[in-house]
Amino acid sequence: MRRQLAIKAISLLWLGSILGAGCAFLTQVLIARGLGPGAFGAFAAALATVSLVTPLASFGVGGFWLKVFGEEGWQAARWLRGSLRFATYTTVLALALILIWAQFGPHDDVTRYLLVLLATYVLGQVGVELVSAKLQLEGRYAVLALWQFLPHLLRLLLVAVFMVAVLEVMTPNRVAYIYALISMSVFLAAALVIWRMFQGRLALQGHGPRDLSASGVGRSFNMREVAKQTWPFGLAGVFHLVYFQSDVILLKYLDGDEAAGIYNVAFLIMTAVYMLPSVIFQKFLLPKIHRWASHDRTQFYQVYRSGNKIMLFVGVLAMLSIWLLAPWGVVLLFDHSYLGAVWPLTILALGAPIRFVATSVGSVLVTLEHMRAKVLYMGITAVINIGLNLWLIPLYGVAGAAVATVASEVVLLLLYFKGTQRVFNKSDVTL
Repeated sequence: MRRQLAIKAISLLWLGSILGAGCAFLTQVLIARGLGPGAFGAFAAALATVSLVTPLASFGVGGFWLKVFGEEGWQAARWLRGSLRFATYTTVLALALILIWAQFGPHDDVTRYLLVLLATYVLGQVGVELVSAKLQLEGRYAVLALWQFLPHLLRLLLVAVFMVAVLEVMTPNRVAYIYALISMSVFLAAALVIWRMFQGRLALQGHGPRDLSASGVGRSFNMREVAKQTWPFGLAGVFHLVYFQSDVILLKYLDGDEAAGIYNVAFLIMTAVYMLPSVIFQKFLLPKIHRWASHDRTQFYQVYRSGNKIMLFVGVLAMLSIWLLAPWGVVLLFDHSYLGAVWPLTILALGAPIRFVATSVGSVLVTLEHMRAKVLYMGITAVINIGLNLWLIPLYGVAGAAVATVASEVVLLLLYFKGTQRVFNKSDVTL
């Protein structure tokens, strides 16, 4: 029965993620076809810049909730007041950083205006993250799948309506207005859900009935204590985007908007492929992994071993599929102006088995006191990635950016494996 429920939950999350990724992908296809490589590169680079700052908003509060509720159960409600206040302050700080960069950064008026409009994307992502964490804690996977799918669907519908019904020329600014509208709508809906959670409407799964005497919200931690706990999760999000997505930004400034647009097509395809390990380990298993790490070490280790083997197999299949389909798929989905994306996509596909296994291995390092080590590994990888991009992009353009990304994935996986040797020591389980 448990296995059937797990399969059902993963299937729902996978379906929701696939539909969401499909909508996001189709949205980018429409935008790319409507704008052309140059304008699409400008929009993609601006969105990537905002996305890079987004983890600073709330700074890991969602991930921290999964950890602390997994370890403390209902007692973790004492963290809510401080964590919500902390999320508010960090979100304001993230918005301020984007607006300062928009005003004083080395870019033209189009990019500056795009950054201002897309700053609202931060609010939408904060809302998605916090509500998603709540739904994961409650085990409401069908609602979670719907919640994460709807923003992508709404963006797709608005972009499609604009292109087909409005019959106006697509511009980066008009696309940014669509993103801003959806982001603000998601943020307002999320604010209502989180407010209700703060008032006590949380159906925590896996920890028995609520003990009101041990979970009062009034006995809360302050923002400084929250910051000491959440910073590894916040930095992890920043470092992940640096070594995976900063290529688009650096290509814009080092090689131009068109190169950024070409590379972003390959990046979008790989992002869709990486939805599978993300669904399994970050949406379905993560709350359970936190619980097993504290209360069932045997199950914790078994999931780690099985996950690595399965992810390696599926990752190799993904790589082979991309190599087979890329030459005609890119032209079919986008158009001949994006044919240059095939070569960087072929290189990026080498990273699929590596990323799939790294997602499994890295899930071990988010538990207990190990998150700080994971952040260190991600920080090292981010620095290496930036260095490789600054070296390779001027020499090889989009191909150099792809090589830098794959090399960074290899470094991260090796560091993760090193870290897990410390997690599973001889006094714990037998390796």
